[in-house]
Amino acid sequence: MSKGENYMSEWGSKEISRVALYMALSESREEENQLKEQMNRLGIRSAAVDYGGEFISSITKIIERAVVAAKRENVIGTSHAEEGAVAGAAREAIAQIMPKAIGLNVGGKIGIARYDDHISVALFLGIGMLNLNEISVGLGHRAI
Repeated sequence: MSKGENYMSEWGSKEISRVALYMALSESREEENQLKEQMNRLGIRSAAVDYGGEFISSITKIIERAVVAAKRENVIGTSHAEEGAVAGAAREAIAQIMPKAIGLNVGGKIGIARYDDHISVALFLGIGMLNLNEISVGLGHRAI
């Protein structure tokens, strides 16, 4: 993020979605934790979680993992509105990946970011079988 602490009030859906994508694109736990710490200092809460499995049977699990990771990392509280916002954003991200993923396996990372009332969920997934993979990115945003 190029904006400094003086510009936090200008951060909206575009900037928070970018953080969710960065979290999903992080290559290691170390990189993920560094980014999370950096964003936390700027007032942006974030989380990431790995995921893999057969796509159709995994849709509910992907949404659940996003909600659980967001709660575990204090990105959201326990209100229905906050949980629903994460679930809705995750569902939107899944819908964007669905045309490529139906009937195949997926594996990758879910990134979540929140600032104020903006929350975004990003999916960065390899899709396919064996070593014949396609790559796909899905992104959803909700306002709480």
